[in-house]
Amino acid sequence: MSPMRPPLRAATAAFLLASVAAAPAWAQETPELIDLTKFIQWGGVAASVLVIVGSLVVLRLVGNFGERLSRQFANRRPIIQKLESSIRFAIYITTIILCVRLSVRLDSTALTVIGGGLAFAVGFAMRDLVAAIIAGITIMFDRPFQVGDRVEYAGQYGDILTIGLRSVRMNTLDDNIITIPNNKVLTDVASSGNYGALEMQVPMDFYIGVDQDVKIAAELVHEACLTSPYIFLSRRVPVLITQVILQNYVAIRIKARPYVFDCKYEKPFETDVHMRVLEAFRAHGVHPPAILHRQILDLDQPTPA
Repeated sequence: MSPMRPPLRAATAAFLLASVAAAPAWAQETPELIDLTKFIQWGGVAASVLVIVGSLVVLRLVGNFGERLSRQFANRRPIIQKLESSIRFAIYITTIILCVRLSVRLDSTALTVIGGGLAFAVGFAMRDLVAAIIAGITIMFDRPFQVGDRVEYAGQYGDILTIGLRSVRMNTLDDNIITIPNNKVLTDVASSGNYGALEMQVPMDFYIGVDQDVKIAAELVHEACLTSPYIFLSRRVPVLITQVILQNYVAIRIKARPYVFDCKYEKPFETDVHMRVLEAFRAHGVHPPAILHRQILDLDQPTPA
């Protein structure tokens, strides 16, 4: 091992000399990094805090005002909610622009530094957030659904409350608030039941035995839909008949497709129609599916006289 020691010592000495030679250059670059603080306007930072607080107050006022208008003008609720969502989005963008303009001196050097910093943030730490923001802008323009829509997404079903910069909030029928990242919305399938309208189709299935009077049963289902106080009479109520196998039972499926006048009354409408149908079936002797037994005669045995 002794012949290898001189080369190791020479390499070590060369590394130390290179480090000493590079030290002054690094020391000269340090003041430039410290000078980055000159681009910050500390008075503007304090003003930015006031802008953010003011924006939060305005957002709260917009939310309360929109809620009162929605209660007072129920038939215009989808338009009011869409307008409220657009105002919120504009407040977010305006607040960000004002805070940047107030806090940073935007000369050519500052723009270069900010551009480099943003590129680094987008490439690493901020990539998920930026992706969600870009997806939020895409949702606002592409509109796979709108605020106030009743939507089914990823096994969840409820009303869209807000479409924000980062996420979409949904209120399920169990009164749970679900937060969905915007970039997830663009990659999965979402189903909107009303898409900006108040009325919504509410499909309902009813099953009867194959030996029952199908015509009378269909008329009873149709009448139950039309007499419900939640029906939207401007749309017709189609009733479809199909023979199906239901858990080893041969059954007749009667599917009604009525419209409820307001999507928030979907479940009360469905309950009311089912109650009416059950009472009508009972009054007219229409029974649910049952196992039907057939007698098969043995061909080898004589037919009884």
